[in-house]
Amino acid sequence: MRSSGRNSRGSGSGGKNYRGAGNRRDEQQQRAGRPRPEERRYDVGDGPKAGPKAGPKAGPKGGGPKAGPKAGSQGGGPRGGSQGGGPRTGGPSAGGPKAGGGRGRKPGPARPREYEAQIEERNRARHDKPRVKLPKTFGEQEGERLQKVLARAGMGSRRACEDLIDQARVEVNGKIVTEQGMRVDPEKDEIKVDGLTVATQSYLFFALNKPAGVVSTMEDPDGRQCLGDYVTNRETRLFHVGRLDTETEGIILLTNHGELAHRLTHPRYGVQKTYLAAIQGPLPRDLGKQLKSGIQLEDGYARADHFRVVQNTGKNYLVEVSLHEGRKHIVRRMLAEAGFPVDKLVRTAFGPIALGDQKSGWLRRLTNTEVGMLMREVDL
Repeated sequence: MRSSGRNSRGSGSGGKNYRGAGNRRDEQQQRAGRPRPEERRYDVGDGPKAGPKAGPKAGPKGGGPKAGPKAGSQGGGPRGGSQGGGPRTGGPSAGGPKAGGGRGRKPGPARPREYEAQIEERNRARHDKPRVKLPKTFGEQEGERLQKVLARAGMGSRRACEDLIDQARVEVNGKIVTEQGMRVDPEKDEIKVDGLTVATQSYLFFALNKPAGVVSTMEDPDGRQCLGDYVTNRETRLFHVGRLDTETEGIILLTNHGELAHRLTHPRYGVQKTYLAAIQGPLPRDLGKQLKSGIQLEDGYARADHFRVVQNTGKNYLVEVSLHEGRKHIVRRMLAEAGFPVDKLVRTAFGPIALGDQKSGWLRRLTNTEVGMLMREVDL
């Protein structure tokens, strides 16, 4: 019985010694900067003040039981790196280049360029989808504002176009517009300013000073220089209005307005063309009268609307001939039949569009005023 008493007292002393060892372990942990389990705080995230000796305010991964005095630069968690320096990132190398992003991850293999190109193509296809036209119930109004259409056609700024409307100088489908904000369809509505039709953006009108030796076609199967060589890289197909002989120079019109091109060349509308011809004299006084009264040709009579001598130097004459017919070689045949073959021929005007000082081979875009005069010429 006494031995059992000693054993119980020994166990009691053993328990006392165990508690003393536990207290010593807690004191050592406090000295080492490690909080006891009951003193730990579980805050969210790693605070910026977590240092090599994480205190009781360290985050959930900042003060683990394995963190030592050599913990990483951002707290002492079991995994180290940016979330604490454990046994894998402890020591002086914890703040090195490999400890910046948590546990080190090996970069994956680079994607091939073909795959990158496919991704970019899919993204573009997703963003380049045509705009869905909403029904009227969604509040979308049809057409464009009149002042916006006028400004895009080159009639001035939007403010200037609004002034044109206020001045009652704009008409739509034959009716004068005086209120702002009217919506129109440039493709269907007829818009005029000061009685001249406004060319919308969908139509193109050009004037070319054709050099000698250029064929009056848009494409030539024999490879000769043609009109199409002067209008390459255009956003739409253009048509030439009428023709000029290969050796004849001067103005020729190009447009994608089919109805205008048709009417400008149709005999019914009688659009006048003016030519300068170099011939050899002397000339009789009644040459102009003969041309105006009519010259008999193989395909019938041909009459000039106007004739005058522009310049005379010795036997060299420069004469101006105007006519509304468009038969092949009409001016050359008329003067040759009258006894004066043409040495050089230049077309200086097509209807109201004059060649002016435009250089040979130059292409220029017609102004809205010029287009309006052309359309008025053929009742458009």
